[in-house]
Amino acid sequence: MPTIFAAGKTITCDRGDNLRRVLLRQGIDLYNGKASVINCRGIGSCGTCAVAVEGRVSEANWRDRTRRSLPPHDPQRPLRLACQTQVLGDVRVTKFDGFWGQGTEPVWTAESQ
Repeated sequence: MPTIFAAGKTITCDRGDNLRRVLLRQGIDLYNGKASVINCRGIGSCGTCAVAVEGRVSEANWRDRTRRSLPPHDPQRPLRLACQTQVLGDVRVTKFDGFWGQGTEPVWTAESQ
């Protein structure tokens, strides 16, 4: 079973589980500010669940790549949409500031909330 390290928590999940669903089930605040109210609920169109992920996850699908290619995201940044990411092994997750999580200052890291 893969282990996810996020917001100071250690979470185990099944291989292939959706990263967004796992984080939300554990009470991890995945959205910044009002994004918690107006996000797309996991269909990959808003981009507000963007996080940095280190570890084994699925390849970015077309929804993930397309949304992150549009402003305010930068396609050169190594972020992923949690809603479009399946956990395949142990991962470390970091959430950044900015409405879409596109900022440069960590809101939370794998180790700290």
